[in-house]
Amino acid sequence: MTPPEYIQLKAFARIDGALLSLLWLLSFGCYVAGLSSPLYGMVSLVLILATPFFVAFRLRKFRDEDLEGIISFLRAWAYVILMFFYAGIVFAVGQYLYFAYMDGGYLMQTIGQAMAAPETAAMIEQMNMGEAVNEGMHAMQAMRPIDIALNALTMNISMGIALGLPVAAIMQKRKK
Repeated sequence: MTPPEYIQLKAFARIDGALLSLLWLLSFGCYVAGLSSPLYGMVSLVLILATPFFVAFRLRKFRDEDLEGIISFLRAWAYVILMFFYAGIVFAVGQYLYFAYMDGGYLMQTIGQAMAAPETAAMIEQMNMGEAVNEGMHAMQAMRPIDIALNALTMNISMGIALGLPVAAIMQKRKK
């Protein structure tokens, strides 16, 4: 890949990464709203499951409109990884802002209430996982907003590397 091709790849990956981050931020907003309304929880799940299809759609658009229908596996994989990287940065900033300035403990309080519900408590007790769940809850409560954001960034980049393999394999096209 030549330097101008790499610059083009990064530029388009930034744009598509920004669009992907909007999808993720909308999904995260629906997840938070879904804690009190199950419909939003389902919308959040659908939006997250749409990620690989959205990525494949944007990669196909890049391939067909900007690369004249030809893209190698490695170039497609690099594109997906960069898209996830840029989306992960924007999403991490959005999560940091939410947890630092808007959440006020709402998410952890809601999860704690769900864990304290009689049916959940009985299930945890039956599975003999009470101490593990308590340790997990304490660890989550101890996380700072920056910790949550950096964890999300790491997870999203890792997901991009792994998800990029099948997407790039499916979307690659060679010269005939």
